[in-house]
Amino acid sequence: MNENKSSFLFQARDISSMVFFRIVFGILAFLDVLVTWIWYHLTKDSFNPDNYQFKYIGFEWVIPFSEPFMSIFFFILMILAVLITLGYKYRLSCFLFACGFSYLFLLEKAHYLNHAYLFCVLSFVMAFLPANRAFSYDVVKGWSKPATHIPNIALLILKFLMGTVYFFGGIAKINADWLNAMPLKLWLPAKKNMPIIGPLLEQEWLAWFMSYGGLMLDLFVVPLLLFKKTRWIAFGLATFFHLTNTAIFKIGIFPWLSIALTALFFEANFPTKIINFLKNKSKLIAALSLKYTASKNETLGLVDHTYIKPSSKTRKLILCILIPFCLLNMMLPLRHHFFKGQVSWTEEGHKYAWRMMLRSKRASGYFSVVNVQTGESIKVKPSELLKPKQKRKLMTHPDMIWQFSQHLKEKYSKEWNTNEVQVFAKIRAKLHDRKYQEYIDPTIDLTKVEWKTFQSSPWIVPLEEK
Repeated sequence: MNENKSSFLFQARDISSMVFFRIVFGILAFLDVLVTWIWYHLTKDSFNPDNYQFKYIGFEWVIPFSEPFMSIFFFILMILAVLITLGYKYRLSCFLFACGFSYLFLLEKAHYLNHAYLFCVLSFVMAFLPANRAFSYDVVKGWSKPATHIPNIALLILKFLMGTVYFFGGIAKINADWLNAMPLKLWLPAKKNMPIIGPLLEQEWLAWFMSYGGLMLDLFVVPLLLFKKTRWIAFGLATFFHLTNTAIFKIGIFPWLSIALTALFFEANFPTKIINFLKNKSKLIAALSLKYTASKNETLGLVDHTYIKPSSKTRKLILCILIPFCLLNMMLPLRHHFFKGQVSWTEEGHKYAWRMMLRSKRASGYFSVVNVQTGESIKVKPSELLKPKQKRKLMTHPDMIWQFSQHLKEKYSKEWNTNEVQVFAKIRAKLHDRKYQEYIDPTIDLTKVEWKTFQSSPWIVPLEEK
């Protein structure tokens, strides 16, 4: 690599923005795990090992704990999130949280969210970043060398991850449905009963404005953030966009995480500037800041521009790891081009691609289970065996339809004491404002179909275009 480029990647940058993100990340991690425990585990019983869970293909071996161990697991995750916030045994806490959160992510595919996937990636990345070199218990206890500055690449990798979310989110919006204000023309009027803004959401022009506004923001926000003159404008627009989304659609911590990551595009010392500004407005903040500064200088011996530069060997190792990592993150959102059909219909290549809030699908139907030996056939409604959210996701996701077919074969093979069981999916679906049509070929015995991750599934009926 060119020496100038390498020097840029490892230039010293103020550590305060990294500390800021560590604290925000830890708080959001705690809240996300807390809500998941209360809502999905305690209220919805989603992680009961006696119930059926949709696993990610290849990770069927990941199973939930029984009580009280599952709740204990959630408590441990929340404690780890607090330790990350405080910078206590930071690297170990962050790595253990990353493993635990990934385990939680893999337990139920019906709960897939883009922010959960991003959080898994960020958790592992954060474990390797020097976010504990200041304002942390690790420094106070002498477990980590203190520093006022860190390598530029530590911040660049976080900016890169947020940049891919924006850019590929924008690229995904360049399709006929989104350019026709779908699915917002369907979703926004459905929110008409919301207080204050409800009547506004019924206006069709708003769906068009949000569709094209979201497209333009995703495509151009990163270039605008890179230039100082347009940075505040871009950050303001991005913040407004994320806060609007969380107000209307209630999409968890993702907007707050996005705002925090977007803030990293400012100069690395922006948190320090904010604190200096607040010191003039609040005596309490001024006193706390003075106490921390005195402690930092006297106890830790820190001086301005304390920077631990990675060795040449370490720099090469970092680049050898990050280059494939970045390439993978740029390739995953493009893989749907290698499958036949529209990705919003087939779902092949949809996950991990930042295709956020792009489709409105409805489906209804049942499964026909046949005992080949006796000729007996029964109709199975998914609602009889699944949780409401599982059933809703199942009917519009072919991979889950295939998985549930295998589950039905296993279930009825035991009940009928025979391996000669066939399963057919009788499902009709619609995308956006199109008419209902066959979704899965009803003549195909799905138990005889082999799942192929990198090939199109011929048993998914092609979408009938308008």
